Amino acid sequence: MKKIYYILIFGFITVLWSCNDFLDQEPLSSITPEQYLWDESQLAAYAIAQYDSLPTHKNWNFGTFGLDSHSDNMAAPNYISRYVPGEWKVPQSGGEWEFKTIYQYNYFLNKVVPRWKAGKITGSEALVKHYIGEMYFLRAWEYFTKVQAMGDFPIVKTVLSDDPESLIAASKRSPRTDVVRFIIADLDSAITLLQATSPDGAKNRISKACAQLVKSRVALFEACWLKYFKGTAFVPNGTNWTGASKDYNKSYQFPAGSIDAEIEWLFGQAMASAMEVADNFALTVNNKVLQQSTSDAKNLYFDMFSAVNMSGYSEVLLWRKYDKGLNIVHNVPVYAQLGNYAVGLTRGMVDGFLMANGLPVYASGSGYQGDDYLADVRKNRDGRLWLFLKQPAQINVLYPSSDGTQATPVEPIPDITNSSREKGYSTGYSIRKGLNYDAALCGNGLGYSGCIVFRATEAYLNYLEACYEKNGSLDAKAKQYWEAIRSRAGVDTDYNKTIAATNMSEEAKNDWGAYSVGTLVSPTLYNIRRERRCELMAEGLRLMDLKRWRSYDQMIATPYHIEGFKLWGPMQEWYKDANGELKVTYGTPTATVSSPSTSNYLRVYEKTGKELVYNGYRWTMAHYLQPIAIQHFLITSANNDISSSPIYQNPGWPTTANEGAID
Repeated sequence: MKKIYYILIFGFITVLWSCNDFLDQEPLSSITPEQYLWDESQLAAYAIAQYDSLPTHKNWNFGTFGLDSHSDNMAAPNYISRYVPGEWKVPQSGGEWEFKTIYQYNYFLNKVVPRWKAGKITGSEALVKHYIGEMYFLRAWEYFTKVQAMGDFPIVKTVLSDDPESLIAASKRSPRTDVVRFIIADLDSAITLLQATSPDGAKNRISKACAQLVKSRVALFEACWLKYFKGTAFVPNGTNWTGASKDYNKSYQFPAGSIDAEIEWLFGQAMASAMEVADNFALTVNNKVLQQSTSDAKNLYFDMFSAVNMSGYSEVLLWRKYDKGLNIVHNVPVYAQLGNYAVGLTRGMVDGFLMANGLPVYASGSGYQGDDYLADVRKNRDGRLWLFLKQPAQINVLYPSSDGTQATPVEPIPDITNSSREKGYSTGYSIRKGLNYDAALCGNGLGYSGCIVFRATEAYLNYLEACYEKNGSLDAKAKQYWEAIRSRAGVDTDYNKTIAATNMSEEAKNDWGAYSVGTLVSPTLYNIRRERRCELMAEGLRLMDLKRWRSYDQMIATPYHIEGFKLWGPMQEWYKDANGELKVTYGTPTATVSSPSTSNYLRVYEKTGKELVYNGYRWTMAHYLQPIAIQHFLITSANNDISSSPIYQNPGWPTTANEGAID
C-alpha cells in the first residue's frame, strides 16, 4: 500500500520545488504546505508549473510536427509494436496507470478552493479565479489523456490518506462515460472561472476559449467512441465488458439513460462548445504565397506555424514561448530545414489532398499531374499541400544569420538512405510546416520559434463533424465553417462537388479514416474527415481521431503497407552516381530501400525482409487501449492474488507480464 501512496504523494514534493523557482520567498526548507497557496502569485506559479502535462510543453524538441508518426499520415524511420500483433506486451510496471499529476491538481484544488470561497486568498479576485480555472482545465486534460489510453479509470477528486483500505477503494475503475462526464464538469468549471483573455496578454496561458475548445474535443471523442464501439467490450455494458466482472460496476447505468442518449448528448455538447470558439475567432489569412524571396509578400498562414511571437495570430488560442537568452530552445527549425527529423509524410497523406478545383486526384477532369516528380505532386493542388510539401531547389533560408549560424539554404534531394535523424528523409515526402526562414533560429538546439498548443480552426472542424454525426446533415453553421476552411486553403468551396466525385474504394487505398468498424463510411462523412486530416496535418491529432473512429479494424484481416514517394519512376535518377549506377540497394539483407518488385513507391518498413512488418501493418482489437501493468494489480490485491484486486484488465489483454494481446 505504501507504493500506491508514494505514487500519489511524490507529486507535491516535485511541484513545490518547481513553483518555488518562480517566487521570491523563503528557502524551501522553511516552507511548509500550510504556508503555501495563500496568495495570487503562488497560485499563478503552481499552475504554470503544471503546463508540462501538455504535449507541447514536455521535452519539446520537435514540437507537434512528429506526433502523427506511426499512422497513415506520417512515418518515422522505425516501425513500432502497435502494428505487430503479439509484440506489444503487458508491462510488469509503469504505464499510464499512475496518479502523480492528478495528485498535484487535487492538492491545489482541495486547498485553494475552500480558501477562495472563504475569502482568504490575497490578490486580484479575477486572477485568483483564473488560476483556479487553469487547474480545473489541467485536471480535465490529464483525465482525458487517461481515458484515451486506459478507457475506464478511477475518479480521484481528493488527496488520499495513507490508509490501505481507502487507497484500494480509490483504485476502482469508473466507467469511461462517467470519467468523461467528470472531465466535462471540470471544463465547465474552468470555463466559468477563466478570463476571456489570458492574464499575460500574449496567449501563453490558458484562456476560456481553450477550455471551450477542449470540451468540444472531449465530447466529440467520446461520442464517436461510444457510437463506433457500441455493443463491444470497449464500452460500459457492452458484450464482455471487463467492468462487469467487478461487483461495483455490475449495475451501471448511463447518465443520459442509455448509450444512444449519451451519444446524442455528447454530440450536442461538442457542437455547442465548438460554436462558442468558431464564432469568435477568425481564421488567419492565407494569401496563397509561398515566400521564396525577400520581395515576396509574407504569408500569415504559413508564418503562423513558425513565428517567434504567435500572440498576434487570430486563430491561435494558446502557444508556448521560447527564449534563446534563457536557453529555452528547441530544434524544430533545424529539422524543418531538412527531413523533419526523418518523420515524413506518407503517400496516403499526400494523395488525400484534393486538387484546387475540389476534385480528388483520381477523378476525371481533376488536372492531376501525377507523382513522377515532387514538383508534379504539388501542381494545382489544395493550397495546404502546395504550401507545405517541400521539393528540391526551394529556398529554405531568406534571412542569413549575422552570428554565422549555419542552415540549409536550398532544399536538397531527399536523402532517403541517411540513417541520421537530423538529415534523413524516411518517406521522400517532407513538410515545411514549422519552417522559419531566419537562419538565426537554425543552429543545432538553438531554435526559439513558438509552438501552437491550440488553434480555433479545430473548433470549426469539431462542429462540422459533430453536426453531421448527430443529425445526418449539415446545418447553416456547419456549411459556413466548412466553406471558410476550404476558401482559406485555396480549394473550391463547393464541397458537394467533391462529395459527388468521391470514390470510396479509391480513398480506402490510402486513408484509414475511410473506415469505421471495418466498413467504408459515406462520402460525405469521409470528406469531413478528409478536411480534418488535411488541415491538421502534423499537429498531433491523427492517432486520437483514428481511435475514436475505430478506423483500424480493417487491418485485422488485411495488412496495410506504409509507402512514401514514387522512388521507382523518374526520381530514381536522383540516386545514381556519375556512371549511372544506383547508389541505393534493394533485394538483399542489407538493402537500403524497398524493391521495385513490391511497389513503385518507397515502402518505408519493407527493405531487408527482416522487418516484422515486412508484409504490412496488422492490427488486433486489444490495441485500441493500453494494457495495465501487473504491478498495479499486485499492490491492490490480497496476498498477491490478482483476482482480488478491484482493478480489471483492459479487453484482450492478459494479466500476465510480458505477454501479448489475447485476441
